Amino acid sequence: MPPVAPPRPQPPPGTKPRQPFSLFRCIAITLLTLLIIVGLVVLIIWLVLKPHKMVYSIENSSIHDYNLTNNNHLSANFNFTIRAYNPNKKVSIYYDNIEVKLFFNSQPIAFNNNVEPFYQPRRNVTHMNVSLPANDVALYGDIAHDFKTERSEGGVEVEVKIRAKIRFKVGAWKSNHRKLKILCTPRVN
Repeated sequence: MPPVAPPRPQPPPGTKPRQPFSLFRCIAITLLTLLIIVGLVVLIIWLVLKPHKMVYSIENSSIHDYNLTNNNHLSANFNFTIRAYNPNKKVSIYYDNIEVKLFFNSQPIAFNNNVEPFYQPRRNVTHMNVSLPANDVALYGDIAHDFKTERSEGGVEVEVKIRAKIRFKVGAWKSNHRKLKILCTPRVN
């Protein structure tokens, strides 16, 4: 007669048998696997594209038709040449909507949202000529005095804030719109 295996111990009454994989464990493993896969895809895309930050600067600036009245109202035409450099080897950029605002001591002076949209290929330098008219803008508090003082010293330090809606292009793929914010502080002669 062959040997008989000893009987299996029975769980105590009132307890459920242990399930090897619970629903919670399956969901956790699935989520962790998806997170690892997404992370690897992002890493591979980043390694292939090697993205670099775009570089922006103001090359030329000037003030024309300057007039600051005794009651501190400014009229002038501010002109800027903005240089946009895309150092990326595989990423092009669509600038779809561009707004340029001019500030002096945090007070808005001029605004232009009529800058032409453009496409910037990879490894490209693009120049934007922007004119910002200030028409009878009231300067409050000490701002008018500071503006006069800086202008008499040969130049006015202003803030140029640029906001743009951009899209990236890699091969045939185009991204959704992203917001781009740029701040430059040139000295206008």
